[in-house]
Amino acid sequence: MTDRRAPARYRLDSPDAGDPARGLATLVLTLVEVLRELMERQAIRRVEDGTVTDEQAERLGRTFMLLNERMDELTEEFGIRREDLNLDLGPLGTLLPDRTDDY
Repeated sequence: MTDRRAPARYRLDSPDAGDPARGLATLVLTLVEVLRELMERQAIRRVEDGTVTDEQAERLGRTFMLLNERMDELTEEFGIRREDLNLDLGPLGTLLPDRTDDY
């Protein structure tokens, strides 16, 4: 039987996990990043479809920029790299698209 537990860097009981608060922060920030990615894609679709006004599109852009800045601050505060938020799902690939240019 194979070990189906998460990789050591994502488990709170792993000696490599370090501080449990950091592990929890990684989990929470990963969820926030997934939600941010989904919301950003939806916003882009709405802008391209013309279902938002120019003012709304501008507000969406500012909001996503601010969220990106805050994510940078939080990852720095917890000593987490943005790349660490992208979970490797094995044969399925990674959880998030490769956006190393954004980090």
